[in-house]
Amino acid sequence: MSGRPHLQAEAALPASLTQALSAVSMPVLAHAGHSLLFANEAMLRLLGVSAEMLGLMSHEAWATEEDRERLKTYGERCLREDGDLPALELRARAAHGTERQLEITARCLKLDDGRRIAVLSCQDLSDMQHVQHSLLQVGRVLHQIIENGPVATFVIDAEHRITHWNAACARLSGKSSGEMLGRTEAWRGFYPQARPLLADLIVDGEVEAHRRLFPSNSLRESKIGPGSYEAEEQVELNGQLRWIFASATPLLDIEGRMIGAVETLLDMSERRNAEEALRRHQTELEAIVQERSRALHDTHQELDALLHNAEVGIVASSHAQLVTFNRNFAQMFELGDAPVGQLTARDFFPDDAAYLELSQAVARALRRGESLHYETTLVTRTGRRRWVQMTAYSASPEAPMEKVWWLMQDRSEYMRAQQELVENFQALKRINARLEEAQNQLLQSEKMASIGQLAAGVAHEINNPIAFVSSNLASLRRYAEPLLALLQASGATPLEDLPPALRERLQAMGSADDRAFLLEDLPQLLNESQDGLDRVTKIVHDLKDFSRVDNADWQDADLNQGLESTLNVVMNEVKYKAEIVRHYGTLPRVRCLAGQLNQVFMNLIVNAAHAIDGRGRITLSTRAQDGWVCIEVADTGRGMSAEVQRRIFEPFYTTKPVGQGTGLGLSLSFSIIKKHGGRFEVDSTPGEGSCFRVWVPVQGPTAA
Repeated sequence: MSGRPHLQAEAALPASLTQALSAVSMPVLAHAGHSLLFANEAMLRLLGVSAEMLGLMSHEAWATEEDRERLKTYGERCLREDGDLPALELRARAAHGTERQLEITARCLKLDDGRRIAVLSCQDLSDMQHVQHSLLQVGRVLHQIIENGPVATFVIDAEHRITHWNAACARLSGKSSGEMLGRTEAWRGFYPQARPLLADLIVDGEVEAHRRLFPSNSLRESKIGPGSYEAEEQVELNGQLRWIFASATPLLDIEGRMIGAVETLLDMSERRNAEEALRRHQTELEAIVQERSRALHDTHQELDALLHNAEVGIVASSHAQLVTFNRNFAQMFELGDAPVGQLTARDFFPDDAAYLELSQAVARALRRGESLHYETTLVTRTGRRRWVQMTAYSASPEAPMEKVWWLMQDRSEYMRAQQELVENFQALKRINARLEEAQNQLLQSEKMASIGQLAAGVAHEINNPIAFVSSNLASLRRYAEPLLALLQASGATPLEDLPPALRERLQAMGSADDRAFLLEDLPQLLNESQDGLDRVTKIVHDLKDFSRVDNADWQDADLNQGLESTLNVVMNEVKYKAEIVRHYGTLPRVRCLAGQLNQVFMNLIVNAAHAIDGRGRITLSTRAQDGWVCIEVADTGRGMSAEVQRRIFEPFYTTKPVGQGTGLGLSLSFSIIKKHGGRFEVDSTPGEGSCFRVWVPVQGPTAA
């Protein structure tokens, strides 16, 4: 027995027993309740360990953790009881990490020296279970293909019993699967009287003998495969005459014996009703029928053939290496004649990060026993990008990462169309926002124009009474001056020297002090009244100059005058909040819409006043530089943060309380300056104040 592995305790067993156990082909081991006494070569190969290693293990240590206690109890029971014990199924863990499903049978042997040992024989069930699972999967896939196919399909066995009657067949015939399955009269779905169908004739081998059942030249051999036939005839279904194209093919077992037949039926009535249109597509329809019938036949023979003809990309990978893929996958990724063994999963990803992300996602899903639905960007062999929708599932639940199947669908065109829709939607939103902004600015502009027109009208109406009051006041001054001179002259003459009548009149007018007060106060009253009229005239003039209703076209204007007129108009808003400091430079006349620029000045001055808490200072400065005019409005108010500065020109953005600001002042001002070809500059520090600089080209927007 040289070369055979030995355990440390093997010497304790009789030589005849160890020789007999070594000759057994199936895995065998023996123990006395603690350490292992013996394991034959088949057992050592199964566990992937040496005899020395196994000798150091307890008799139950080679089982998986969850089955270890069961194995221990089973071995101890064997040592206590005589006779055969019932078989035990458990999982063994080999040294290289794989697990095997085993069936254990134990028997207690009594040695001559009175010792009892447990002999365990093992049968590996893993391969058998894998085969059973694969057959079950094939059967499920075949059933789904037949049941969910769009073509009416039924299957009969060798005794003409109906084993499959799919949903499309039920819709076509009006007979449900519950009515037809298990029966031998498939003709009931299509004919009022008994007669064999193509599938029946193929099972009986009597197709040629019953040609008379079909229209002339209708029955013919099909290109699907040997023994397949197809025919076309008119059948009354659900009260309507329909042309049905039937195609049937035999089902053979592995030894070539007839075990049944499958028949597909297509409603060809539209072709008969439109013969000319159908003629153009006849070749395509025949190809579709042949392809679907061939797919059913080939699936019964080999599932792999169906996968390679699927309309989605199908690929199998094992440890990141591609092991097989179908034609659609090769076309999708432009693989050409690339051999399978040279392709890895990483070859189809644009970078390592994308590959790692998918690898981790699929590992998590498959280890939970779930399939993975995922969308990502992959690249073809020529470098083209594809947006792919994929589904991944494991070929074996016991080893989820050993082999993974992938179903892939190219969604690039869909994503491109979706992206275009999103971009169009965003463009529409931007256009709507601009339209809304323009509408509100136009509304604000119209409101300001209405206010300006109203101000100009009021100014015009005020001018009329001011004119005649001013004229009357001038006349009054001319009339009063001679009288005052006369009164003054009379006051210089002693009363005793005056005629008695005049003396009495002067005495009636009051004392000399009253006349002196009258001579002093009356000129002052006239001067103050004239000064008040001049101030009202200037306010009216500034109001008209601010509104510019009398000239709304482009003109050459003095911006210093416009700034001063605007200040006078809003003085009531400003004089209680701030001291006004003027630094006006010498400016050339500017080509502009003066009324609109006055509106900008008004917004800046009013905003500066509103930014001041308590009382502060507003500085107005102007200067000319290199063909541009700069108007600067600075305040000592609260100032603005960087975030606020970024948004001040946005429509409807305001830092004022709700109901106290529209958020359109600076937005409208920005649009006006942009129309003039100018620009805004803003400097602001929180707590210190803000400075707005408006630059306008002297020659108008064409010079900007």
